Amino acid sequence: MAQIRAGLVGVTGYTGMELVRLLENHPVINLVAVTSRSDAGKKVRDIYPFMQGFPTGDLVITVPDAAALAKACDVVFLAVPHGVAMEMAAAFRAEGVAIIDLSADFRLRDVAVFQEWYKTEHAEPGLLQEAVYGLPELYADKIATAGLVANPGCYPTASILALAPALKNGFIDPDGIVIDAKSGTTGAGRKAVVGSLYCEVADSFKAYNLTKHRHTPEIEQELSLAAGKAVTLSFNAHLLPVNRGILATIYTQLKGGVSFDAVYDAYVAAYEPHPFVRVLPKGALPELRNVRGTMFCDIAMAHDPRTGRLIFVSAIDNMCRGASGQAIANANLMHGLPLETGLMLAPMVP
Repeated sequence: MAQIRAGLVGVTGYTGMELVRLLENHPVINLVAVTSRSDAGKKVRDIYPFMQGFPTGDLVITVPDAAALAKACDVVFLAVPHGVAMEMAAAFRAEGVAIIDLSADFRLRDVAVFQEWYKTEHAEPGLLQEAVYGLPELYADKIATAGLVANPGCYPTASILALAPALKNGFIDPDGIVIDAKSGTTGAGRKAVVGSLYCEVADSFKAYNLTKHRHTPEIEQELSLAAGKAVTLSFNAHLLPVNRGILATIYTQLKGGVSFDAVYDAYVAAYEPHPFVRVLPKGALPELRNVRGTMFCDIAMAHDPRTGRLIFVSAIDNMCRGASGQAIANANLMHGLPLETGLMLAPMVP
């Protein structure tokens, strides 16, 4: 099988690091170019000593150049901050290169919503019409023919997968949904900020960005499509003193006349064709250690007859399923490969 040549813009962040790790053993997608303005001239193994002895470790980091990458690559992963990705994506699309953007620049379909939540003008609103939201369980067919894929956020991945079937089937009230989600510290990125320092995070637990987290409109956008009506919900984020993983506990109201068994059976049927979503047996609950380093999203549900609430719990690895692994899954689909190619990874336990 012909090799697919991949480029990575932004190799020095956590998502870039995870892409390097995952692509090293991919049987078809071959990382041939990596870029970083701050570390240009170094080799990958110089910034990631764990890549010593691997072929990718010998790659020389270069300054991003759309024309050069277009000649060298079939697909380019953009692992750069929002606001930066939109302009880079335009340059690559002008060269005809397929793009998978791991930032938030193309996730929101409405430019006004993007500008409201991200407090910046969108430099390429025309590309929003081209971009496909990269959640394979919902949009695999569109991803397969896309030239620009907006890789979903980590919190939205865990939340949307947990809620989409219930809203699509009308099992729950679309009003009053509360998502209580927790993330490992890698979700804050690799930049040096006080709130992410070890002594600030270890032996502690805190909420952050209540009522204003930027993943809120992304979740509402996709769940509104699933529900067939506008969904407004409460999304609350917390920082866990662990490296990686997201656990979301989601509170909804079960509609009258709908049985728990019917919901459970519908979830099993909905996700049976999708290898990376595991609906757990009744009574079991997700744990971060069971998805760490994998593409799995583990989903469980419980019904509280006293309150009428239907509670969903989902768990993913924020770096793999919530970012870099999902980007590779999208690249697989864009190039006619099975979704799971190079991604059937066992969890990193204990």
